[in-house]
Amino acid sequence: MPKKADLLAYYAALLEHFGPGHWWPASSPFEVAVGVVLTQNTNWRNVEKALANLRRRGPLTPAFLWSLSPEDLAEAIRPSGYFTLKAGRLRNLLAFLARKSGKNVPPEDDRLDCLRGLPLEGLREELLAVRGIGPESADSILLYALDLPIFVADAYTFRLLHRHGFVGEEAGYEELREAFVAVLPEEVRIYNECHALIVRLGKTFCHKRNPDCRSCPLGGFLE
Repeated sequence: MPKKADLLAYYAALLEHFGPGHWWPASSPFEVAVGVVLTQNTNWRNVEKALANLRRRGPLTPAFLWSLSPEDLAEAIRPSGYFTLKAGRLRNLLAFLARKSGKNVPPEDDRLDCLRGLPLEGLREELLAVRGIGPESADSILLYALDLPIFVADAYTFRLLHRHGFVGEEAGYEELREAFVAVLPEEVRIYNECHALIVRLGKTFCHKRNPDCRSCPLGGFLE
């Protein structure tokens, strides 16, 4: 069983191989949050198509999306799949932003200022209370949209940690997250980069089926 401290070597090897990823691609914090919801159970290409549809309808701000009817919002994000479900989840998030801004409607700006300056753990619990926002989505919003120091785990994280013997088959989200939190410096930049590198690893080498361990930059750690 490898030691958790070995993950620092994994991080260094991935960074050397891939270089900085500059993830999450978005023009504003709110666009990140929208992308987090849209990317659930789909790939990023489909998310980009849905975001482009939304931009053609108007400015990508909380207030504008709230002004769209549920049907129009769902139709705009159709490329992301599960579009009716995701439209409802987006509206739940918009209603949350309206409450946090102290108004009856979501804010006009896309900076998510109504969430800034709040304690991380309390804000995380509030996000988790929004219907349709699970741990991975909440942590992605906190890290990538609000620049808060929290590590994001996902299916790629499980695949890496399980295949390399760090966690068992039944590992839950918090166990996956803690594996990296325990060894990485608590810095937004490093949490951001490490998660992005793991995603790139999963897409390039550590496939769900037929992983390319021979060419993988972490292949040597399995020997």
